[in-house]
Amino acid sequence: MIRKLLQKMPSPFGLPQRRRTTPSVIPASQHQVRRERLSRHAVSVVEKLQQAGYEAFLVGGCVRDLMLDITPKDFDVATSATPEQVRATFRNARLIGRRFKLVHVHFGREIIEVATFRANHETQASEEQSRQSESGRLLRDNVYGTFEQDAQRRDFTINALYFDVSTGQIHDFAHGVHDIRNRLIRLIGHPEQRYQEDPVRMLRAIRFAAKLDFEIEPHTAAPIEELAPLLHDIPAARLFDESLKLLMSGQGKATFDLLYQFDLIAPLFPDTDEAILENPEYTLRLVRQALDNTDARIAQDKPVTPAFLFAAFLWPALPARVAALEEQGIPPIPAYQQAAHELLAEQCLHTAIPKRFSIPMREIWDMQPRLERRSGRRADQLLEHPRFRAAYDFLLLREEAGEQTDGLGRWWTLYQDASADQRRQMIRELGDTPKSGGKRGRSRSRRKPHKPQSND
Repeated sequence: MIRKLLQKMPSPFGLPQRRRTTPSVIPASQHQVRRERLSRHAVSVVEKLQQAGYEAFLVGGCVRDLMLDITPKDFDVATSATPEQVRATFRNARLIGRRFKLVHVHFGREIIEVATFRANHETQASEEQSRQSESGRLLRDNVYGTFEQDAQRRDFTINALYFDVSTGQIHDFAHGVHDIRNRLIRLIGHPEQRYQEDPVRMLRAIRFAAKLDFEIEPHTAAPIEELAPLLHDIPAARLFDESLKLLMSGQGKATFDLLYQFDLIAPLFPDTDEAILENPEYTLRLVRQALDNTDARIAQDKPVTPAFLFAAFLWPALPARVAALEEQGIPPIPAYQQAAHELLAEQCLHTAIPKRFSIPMREIWDMQPRLERRSGRRADQLLEHPRFRAAYDFLLLREEAGEQTDGLGRWWTLYQDASADQRRQMIRELGDTPKSGGKRGRSRSRRKPHKPQSND
């Protein structure tokens, strides 16, 4: 009993566990990673590399997920072969990356990613192999090493598991199996240094914690709030990709709550963070409801678009900008359009939203004041607009978050199902009814609200 209790305890004082130089080898009889659940293409890549005289293993998320009885989305391979040697072994291989050289082996739509064993960076490494910024961020990571060295330079213990398809054994250098069983996210090495090498690891810790319903080990969690500003140095295009992984994973609401808890909203969505400070109840309700809806659609295997989600994230910051421009004497409609343009342009400096998402996002916004103007043939014309459904859903989302629209959402709900005669009557009944302004009171408290600890 005492031994079992000690096994479940984290390392003393929350410090990283002592590094192993030899792995713990878990035989096939003691884990549930079965060959029949593996990608046959991934197995063939590993076997062909082994037959060519190289070490090769399945590694990382695919091993972790299978141990948790989760079907992996993809399979990665780690090998002693250099990228050039891997490419020479497979005719269907492509060498990619400069910062971190990889090989993609193509089998139709399935891609098996093959990475060469890496080592920690040495001072004598050439600039082609290794380069770091003044803050410690890795700008180039092509220092090749041994099997053992590769395990110690991976990010989290649960991602440092290597599966040998020939023996069915799992090689564990970093107590990854222990942390999986105890549902812990733990960095390998010293957290401050590992976050400085790649600040995106802070986002990855959040993503894995939300996805797997794991706890972030205290020593791993401790530096996150202090080091969060390091994310400002990450290219905006990479942060956009990471944002999609965070928010479009099916655990978006849980992920957002963790981002908020660790002060990681500001590096990704600074205007949203400001809106939370200005009007916490409304902003948090709107964003969390949008994420909840997205999670539900993903669970039902329904299509989702980042455009709607980004529209919800940034919308609470829009009214203040419009009001400021109107105070400068700019008419309402031009002020609205200018504010939307400026807000989106500034957001793209942090997360580079591509036009295929930013354009429909703007259309959803631009439709909101148009939904208020329903006289004559305008209502029927709006119904035929390709963005009407998204704009209508966004209107309902605003109302659910507490925004007052004078029943505009209900009116459009009834109008869609009404007959031609009923629609004409609804238009006539509008008469001289004042237009809904969709305005809401704003709290001016600058105190940061209590951070949510649950997903309710």
